[in-house]
Amino acid sequence: MFFQNNNPSISKPEPQHRKKTVVAQNIAMYDLVVFSHLRWNFVYQRPQHIISRMSKEYRTLFIEEPIPYIEDEKYEYDLEHVLPTVDVLRPKVSSISEIATILIKLNLTNVKIAWFYSAAFSGLLSTLKANTIIYDCMDELSLFKGADSNLVMQEGELMRKADIIFTGGKSLYESKSASSDKVYCFPSSVDISHFQKAQNGLEIPQDIANIKGPIVGYIGVIDERINLEILEGIAKMQPGFSFVMVGPVVKIDENDLPRTANIHYLGMKSYDSLPQYLKAIDITMMPFALNDSTKYISPTKTLEYMAAGKPIISTPIKDVVRDYSDSVYIVSTVREFSEALEKINLSPVNNYISQYQDILLKTSWNHTSEQMLHLIQN
Repeated sequence: MFFQNNNPSISKPEPQHRKKTVVAQNIAMYDLVVFSHLRWNFVYQRPQHIISRMSKEYRTLFIEEPIPYIEDEKYEYDLEHVLPTVDVLRPKVSSISEIATILIKLNLTNVKIAWFYSAAFSGLLSTLKANTIIYDCMDELSLFKGADSNLVMQEGELMRKADIIFTGGKSLYESKSASSDKVYCFPSSVDISHFQKAQNGLEIPQDIANIKGPIVGYIGVIDERINLEILEGIAKMQPGFSFVMVGPVVKIDENDLPRTANIHYLGMKSYDSLPQYLKAIDITMMPFALNDSTKYISPTKTLEYMAAGKPIISTPIKDVVRDYSDSVYIVSTVREFSEALEKINLSPVNNYISQYQDILLKTSWNHTSEQMLHLIQN
């Protein structure tokens, strides 16, 4: 495969995600064709938020990385209708040139907008003709565990040909704008009304309701970006707290996860249910490691935790420190993490709620998408 596990969502999709197998043939024309390393049915994040909103203007085909196939399935694809104007296509091929063959068969070589989330698809640019080429760089994928060594070269080609380049955070903007004047910074945002539900009378799911409080919780992908040492250290130092990890474990061995009596792994949950889990969590955390894979991240969960009205403890991720250090407890060690927990526990009323509101008023996925659309159309 031409993708080398550079993102947590590119493993084999679960069987229930495969709605329909279709032999390649002409299908309805699309205005917007998206190429994504993230699967639509994986953790609901930036691509789903933005593309679902863009689909109100453009009929959209969301093309994921290929899925495994048996020999007689090659050049077929799975097609799933996920929203009124969004279809998801999962090609059954093993190379970029073979995706190009499917695009040709489907008469999808001429589109209004071609939108890329990964430079691994850049080889399609020789086949695809688009009025506008967009590269939405949400992560520095070349630094992720298992990244393809060709990604840097592929990104260079994509950036040269792109008409507009978006970045998912300030650090990424600083990095990419050094080599292009077509870069615009659009940090990941938040669906405020969705996560504010955590402040209301929601029913708490049974698998977290039975966990002894106070609960310190993380919601997101559990991979090489998580500092497992600090997680294990704080769990041992503070046995009176329960530490809950909500999300799928990918690209790391589950046997490497710290196992103590007060650490609980609940697995991946639906986007709709996340406010219910946040309702049960007393203190939120972002225990990220400081390594290549986190060098440019701008965690969406910062704003989601704020919308839920929860105290936040984070390791010193650059974009978190410079934007939210007045509202988030920044910790570098287990000892500092422990001290932050004790401070919050002694004063359970979140003194940063008003600061949260000031921050949240300035951002929303609707606003972000509207600004992007303005740039595209003008």
